[in-house]
Amino acid sequence: MSEDLKRQAAAAALNYVKDNMKLGIGTGSTAVHFIRLLGERVANGLTVIGVPTSEETANLCREVGVPLTTLDETPELDLTVDGADEIDPQLRLIKGGGGALLREKIVAKASRDMVVIAHKSKVVETLGAFPLPIEVMPFGLAATTLAVKNVCARFGMQGEISVRKTADGENYLTDGQHFILDATFGRISDVDGLDMALRAVPGVVETGLFIGIASTAVVASDDGIEIYKPQA
Repeated sequence: MSEDLKRQAAAAALNYVKDNMKLGIGTGSTAVHFIRLLGERVANGLTVIGVPTSEETANLCREVGVPLTTLDETPELDLTVDGADEIDPQLRLIKGGGGALLREKIVAKASRDMVVIAHKSKVVETLGAFPLPIEVMPFGLAATTLAVKNVCARFGMQGEISVRKTADGENYLTDGQHFILDATFGRISDVDGLDMALRAVPGVVETGLFIGIASTAVVASDDGIEIYKPQA
């Protein structure tokens, strides 16, 4: 996705932001454009307050002048704007490619609405081509990984499940001090069932499956902006 298309999607999402809103602010390359554009609107008089979904997002918000709060101070939000790695026709998402899935889900669930900003290539018929991130506790990593593999096998899904690494080969550490397993299936046949089963595994903190959370997707392509709503 070109940076121009990311910016177009972010700009279109700003139409959903109204004065005095309490916003959840996402993480990732498309969210960066949204934050910068939001900062311009704030500088021109828009009044909002935001809850960032990562330290990276918090730092950028401070840089561009977007006022911040916390979910402890502001536990109910009007709107979250965030990107996604995959979007299906029901607006179920795979998120977490940027490593912030737990905080992203907490913030999104605290919001009345969630607007997803993405490129058309992120829209799929069936989730699963993008590796599913699963946030896990460092303690008992091998046992948790084996339990996750067994759950996936019960759902008939075979594929590589690996611990996410940093560029220098260390285990990637989330802002919550957890590790991430990336599970590559190609296709998830039972999204709701898999999510429930994985979250029941001791050691699994959260999955990158966002189900029943997104209310709107703002999707950019060379043909312009399309607005998606969940299909029945």
